[in-house]
Amino acid sequence: MTSLKGTDLTTRHRWTRPRLAATVASAAALTLAVGVTAPAAASELYPSPSPAAVTAADIPAVDEIVSSDNMEIVANLPKPAGFDATNALNSDLAFQGDYAFSGNYNGFAIYDISNPKRPELVSQVLCPGGQNDVAVTGDLLFLSTDSSRSDNSCNSVSQSAAIKESWEGIKIFDISDKENPRYVAAVETACGSHTHTLVPDKYGKDVYLYVSSYSPSTAFPDCQPPHDGISIIKVPLHNPAAAGVVNFPNLFPDGGNPGAPVNPGVSATTGCHDITVFPSKDLAAGACMGDGILLDISERDNPRVIERVQDNVNFAFWHSATFNNTGTKVVFTDELGGGGAATCNAAVGPTRGADGVYDITGRGTNLNLEFRSYFKIPREQASTENCVAHNGSLIPVPGRDIMVQAWYQGGVSVWDFTDSANPVEIGWIDRGPVSDTTLITGGPWSTYYYNGYIYSNEIQRGFDVIQINDPRTNPARGVRYDELNVQTQPVFRR
Repeated sequence: MTSLKGTDLTTRHRWTRPRLAATVASAAALTLAVGVTAPAAASELYPSPSPAAVTAADIPAVDEIVSSDNMEIVANLPKPAGFDATNALNSDLAFQGDYAFSGNYNGFAIYDISNPKRPELVSQVLCPGGQNDVAVTGDLLFLSTDSSRSDNSCNSVSQSAAIKESWEGIKIFDISDKENPRYVAAVETACGSHTHTLVPDKYGKDVYLYVSSYSPSTAFPDCQPPHDGISIIKVPLHNPAAAGVVNFPNLFPDGGNPGAPVNPGVSATTGCHDITVFPSKDLAAGACMGDGILLDISERDNPRVIERVQDNVNFAFWHSATFNNTGTKVVFTDELGGGGAATCNAAVGPTRGADGVYDITGRGTNLNLEFRSYFKIPREQASTENCVAHNGSLIPVPGRDIMVQAWYQGGVSVWDFTDSANPVEIGWIDRGPVSDTTLITGGPWSTYYYNGYIYSNEIQRGFDVIQINDPRTNPARGVRYDELNVQTQPVFRR
């Protein structure tokens, strides 16, 4: 076991930068060939912003921390040995009791957060196979492998997906002893597991995993096109070693968004990137490359698409989704540039690489997604900073729709979308670039609120703990969770 105390960070430079236009109000709907709706081009409805040129003085120096007055980093743990290489990216987070579980392309780590300002590394498991997204329930941890490997062990090496014996999928660990996690089982899935979503059954006996993956090829024996669905794994909680794939529902019988050349600049749909479930309403929202979807998950092992939208003007890659607490809105994110490009600048503008806020209207399973606005951080970033909308969660403020979100090297943003058509940022933290000469992938990957604090998995700089002190978010301190997998969205109550 390796243990490392967190460091209190008390000195920082606070400042305010001239704001760029961050939102676009609701637009008239366009009817698509697939019979769904999307917002009209912002350029057709609103003038382009004309911000002053960003100068060197406007960009924080390498590793410099700047923030709004209501937010600060209170602790940071650098990536531990074995996870500290530049290509060993920190990825997703999950929470249970006094513990945070941190994915890394080389495995996962467990942190004791009983004192959020002094987190400790409890243990780490070396198990290469990015992205290594994580989810937890009870004594089990699930780990996504979307990297073709020689076998399903943690000692595997990279091996071409063109080789039939290569492996990708889900690994299952017993975490009853946090200091000594134990490998239990593995389940291979078609095209691997880029992300997965834990879905509880209605009886507490089993859980399901909705496994999202994409990019099939005729050269890959276990990842053949068209790959228009998701793998569903059933995990018996009393016998997790018996986990296995039980279904592969076809979510896009028509093939989904064709992408270029029909829709230039848009990813063709060949699966889903991420799914968020809202079990209390038997709903899920899928971010599926060129499509955004709503699913009826009343039959956990047989989800059914009930609504579908596209935005072929401003969304390049539908990446993730977040419901509001009443299940009446969805925020979809667009990962323009795949997370590896500098897209937070005037040239790209405020409506691309952004969030799209949609209201859910209708009744029962006759639901519609109606576009209301875009939101993007109003601070330009350096050309060496990868920056685009990425993973976030609700801050559980009763009666409000407030979200904290990662923007890679754009930092961390807290914004309010209670008024769907007019979202507004209320707090932020931003580090300077990893490098001022070379674009090195960095910044917060996942940034989630849990039991009074914001936890951020910074790709290169490690595990951050952030505190927000604002009358608009302070009521969330009264909401406590025993367990939180953000893509398994709970309903919070005081």
